[in-house]
Amino acid sequence: MSMNRLQIIVLGVSVVAFGGAYFVFNNYLGAQRKAPVIVQAPKLQTEKVLVASQDIPMGSVLTETLVNWSNWPKDDVSEKMITQTPGMDLAAELKDTMSRDSFLRGEPLNRDKLVKAGIGSYMAAILPSGMRAVAIKIDNSGDSSAGGFILPNDRVDVVRVFRDEDATRARGTEVLAHQVVLSNVRVLAIGQNIQDQNGKKVVVGGNATLELDPKQAEIVLYAQNMPGSHLNLVLRALVDSAGAAQTVNDPSESQSSGLTIVRYGAAQQAAR
Repeated sequence: MSMNRLQIIVLGVSVVAFGGAYFVFNNYLGAQRKAPVIVQAPKLQTEKVLVASQDIPMGSVLTETLVNWSNWPKDDVSEKMITQTPGMDLAAELKDTMSRDSFLRGEPLNRDKLVKAGIGSYMAAILPSGMRAVAIKIDNSGDSSAGGFILPNDRVDVVRVFRDEDATRARGTEVLAHQVVLSNVRVLAIGQNIQDQNGKKVVVGGNATLELDPKQAEIVLYAQNMPGSHLNLVLRALVDSAGAAQTVNDPSESQSSGLTIVRYGAAQQAAR
């Protein structure tokens, strides 16, 4: 009887010991399963490239204040980017450099979108194939160019204001008429030179340079040189600036095919 009791006690102790061991082992495995596996990412290889520190419009002269160095993934660095090299003189690198296109803040400077003075013509560099750059006279006060608010890359209509000879003779007093010659024309430049006068930037030599096809170039030059004719630029809204420039009226064809003239707000056909 005492032997059976001893066996029962031994068996009970074994069960308790096994249960405890199982509990400890199971908790250990659970902890191992829940422990995060930390895998160290490979170190990204970078290289310093020159980027725009702010939005840079087309035609801007680059200075050190407009750019900065930024770490760029080495695998994504192209030969067209400007990379930092030992002993590099950034001021010398940027000297006389202009942007052929615009850059967004943080965008790497692409050598294909830059041009240096003395290496070809800047204006010829930004002209698309088949297009021409044509300068027309404007006044320095901005009266013929939307109060001076027209900037490079804006779109404008070219309006001719002229003396209506027939109406002037009929009325006995000078009568002016106007017509849209070209519409949705891209402006390449406003003014020829900018000089410092008493600490202020002043446009010297009033003209606007327009991007035109060869036929449109002939039309606008003809219109500008007609007696009593004066050309004005009318700024278009950005949402109305899609598409190519259009020829609306060709003054050189006024005698052969008639000319549409806007007089006192009403469109009329000129005499053939």
